Amino acid sequence: MTQIPKLHKYDFTFPDPNNATEDGIVAWGGDLNPTRLLKAYREGIFPWYGKNDPILWWSPDPRLILELDEFRLSRSLKKSVKKFTYKIDTQFVQVMQNCATTPREGQSGTWINDDMIEAYEVLYGMQKAHSVEAYKDGNLVGGLYGLSIGKIFCGESMFAHENDASKAAFTILVAHLKKWGYDCIDCQVPTNHLKSLGAKEILRKKFLQRIKQNGFEDIQIRWELDQEIMKDFLAC
Repeated sequence: MTQIPKLHKYDFTFPDPNNATEDGIVAWGGDLNPTRLLKAYREGIFPWYGKNDPILWWSPDPRLILELDEFRLSRSLKKSVKKFTYKIDTQFVQVMQNCATTPREGQSGTWINDDMIEAYEVLYGMQKAHSVEAYKDGNLVGGLYGLSIGKIFCGESMFAHENDASKAAFTILVAHLKKWGYDCIDCQVPTNHLKSLGAKEILRKKFLQRIKQNGFEDIQIRWELDQEIMKDFLAC
């Protein structure tokens, strides 16, 4: 049986993700210190754990990513995008809270606990975490959040209270990332929802090469909604 390494509070070093368990667990323990979190993402590792469990650090194989040029914007989704209005980085915590509480098919709980929300709110204050929000009649009805790690956007979660609201927010994200010069979106683990939008599985070693090449030099842009980017993207 593989022994999973334990992280310690004052040591931010991670084991080599290539030595993860078959399920993709790299280590357990430690904390959600922002320095540790950013180091983890830059090494292709992310936290994911259940209520009352220790913090588990993952680097799954294969890894799900979206090449920005391979995003599938169907005719029906393009119509749905026009049903909503959008904002970026105005209700980050509310987006996380909705991701935590919105029921999901096949899931009875959430990994987005109070400690996670508090930790990622700190990263949001550091302009490392971001949200894209979809509104209808002035109400927040969908959105997503994740981390900007160099030229890679690490998607964490999304929610929808209206049909296609999360996919529409994802479309807005893709449009802006393409224009801003990002490399790809890290979608972490396979889901049919994301695969329907063009995400694909790649070997972990390939993803780790991508994060090594693109995960350290930040793109110096202001995260805000650009109507011209949306207009040009939807015209394609």
